[in-house]
Amino acid sequence: MRNFVEKLVLSLLWISLFQGCMVQSVEYDHTASIECLRDPMKPLYKGGIIQNSEFNNGLMGWSTYRNIKAGVGKSASGNRFAVVQGAISSLFSAAGDAAALQSHSVYQKVQMQGDTHYSLSAWLQVSAGTAHVRAVVKAPNGENITAGGIDAQSGCWTMLKGGMTAHAYHSGQGEVFFESDTPVDIWVDSVSLQPFSFDEWDAHARRSAHKVRRSTVKVVVRGPDGQPMPNTSVSIQLLRTGFPFGNTMTKEIISNPAYEKWFFSRFTVATMENEMKWYSTEWNQNQEDYKIPDDMLKMAQKYGVKVRGHNVFWDDQNSQIKWVRPMGVDQLKAAMQKRLKSVVSRYAGKVIHWDVLNENLHFNFFETKLGPNASPMIYQQVGQIDHNAVLFMNEFNTLEQPMDPNGTPAKYVAKIKLIQGYPGNGGLKLGVGLESHFSTPNIPYVRGALDTLAQLKLPMWMTEVDVVKGPNQVKYLEQVLREGYGHPGVQGIVMWAAWHANGCYVMCLTDNTFKNLPVGALVDKLIAEWKTHPTSATTDANGFVELDLAHGDYKLTVNHPSSLATSHTITVDAASSEHTISLKV
Repeated sequence: MRNFVEKLVLSLLWISLFQGCMVQSVEYDHTASIECLRDPMKPLYKGGIIQNSEFNNGLMGWSTYRNIKAGVGKSASGNRFAVVQGAISSLFSAAGDAAALQSHSVYQKVQMQGDTHYSLSAWLQVSAGTAHVRAVVKAPNGENITAGGIDAQSGCWTMLKGGMTAHAYHSGQGEVFFESDTPVDIWVDSVSLQPFSFDEWDAHARRSAHKVRRSTVKVVVRGPDGQPMPNTSVSIQLLRTGFPFGNTMTKEIISNPAYEKWFFSRFTVATMENEMKWYSTEWNQNQEDYKIPDDMLKMAQKYGVKVRGHNVFWDDQNSQIKWVRPMGVDQLKAAMQKRLKSVVSRYAGKVIHWDVLNENLHFNFFETKLGPNASPMIYQQVGQIDHNAVLFMNEFNTLEQPMDPNGTPAKYVAKIKLIQGYPGNGGLKLGVGLESHFSTPNIPYVRGALDTLAQLKLPMWMTEVDVVKGPNQVKYLEQVLREGYGHPGVQGIVMWAAWHANGCYVMCLTDNTFKNLPVGALVDKLIAEWKTHPTSATTDANGFVELDLAHGDYKLTVNHPSSLATSHTITVDAASSEHTISLKV
């Protein structure tokens, strides 16, 4: 019945659009196929600088490209939205041949300011099937900047959240529109574009960080008789920070005391760069060697540093061991079972996470060999062996590149749900792993992507943070780290800045004498800032004291002239402000 209604509605829309440029009333329920939605996100900032963002005044403020018919649809509940028909133009190859078709929505001209962040959101739908739709801001200099992308569907509305940064040379009149390389009609509703100065944006990130990473703890000191003790001094010592912040390490740490000291004096989480990967532990078939990762794990355990398991498998064809690539299905299954059981059993209970099937949004070696259910089956088997570790889907370009259609937040969410929905996977402890390899970060897009992924309500980590070398490397790294630290959905950050004597992958924090480079100095600055806390306080006349503390474990020592000093260990977390901590002398 639903398919019939949708086809009828589309037929009416088609007829109406041929009757004129304005569609006065197209009955299409904004809440149809609600199972597609499952999206509690709301439009941002009531439209921001967008005029008539809800299309309640027809197409006032909006325009269409030449020879395009557009109008306003109306749902049974009275909601209005922009519809277009035939908004398709040809793209041409370098040889001048028609290479592809591109669909366009209605667009609106906006006045843009330089040195400004813009947050963007919109509800989108397409006339038929599924199509990748991009939000585009055309800057005054003619540059088309992708501000986000989703796979829009027919029959249900999906929210796109993203944004872009306008630099000094972007001041002037720009345009906002939506486009797709698929020949479909794009429907648009509740468009918002909100500008923020750099200072406003940074201030918000800092306020958010203070809200989600710190708590005001109320402490009462009581004497042996249980009565509050006024004017009592309390010293505060941070034992361990609560927010996991880590880095990648290499096997060189085993035999280099300077590297060991530099690394473990800073970080609370570690990822082995390559040493736990299949090609490192079984380069020759049936010749397993875990000595190096075993030694690295023991060193981390000595310092109380938690380790992420990276990785069980890698879906990239080019990262497979030479002897694995030509295997037939049965041979590959046997080799995979051996590898999976070997590495997961060996480190079960010793690692906090597993990157189970690395980068399997972009690559599909195992799916090509074993079928479309390879991913959820592998996750299931890892979870059956290690019941405690969180099983991560580790992916690149979900935060880094709005123009990459393969790694969008929407595709990430869909893949996670595919894994969750596989029979027997309902109880898996899944996690969202975002590699975060940046060149020039689009910070508003990063925030929008994190907002979208946070709707999964799963542990979310930035797992491989780095920024390519350049004049703005330190600035960009600080923006990325602060954005992650300030977002309530992010539960940990690990950088991809492993030291090598012969040079790092992309970003080195230290030179070969373990003297910090500028990015290393920035990391130290942030580590110190994020664990800043009062070191002493005095109770008031009622024996109470309030402490603003970063989340973590603390040792509180109470000193009073009438008694000996006593110490107490407490854990401060998001719930700590809800109750009073009582310390007895």
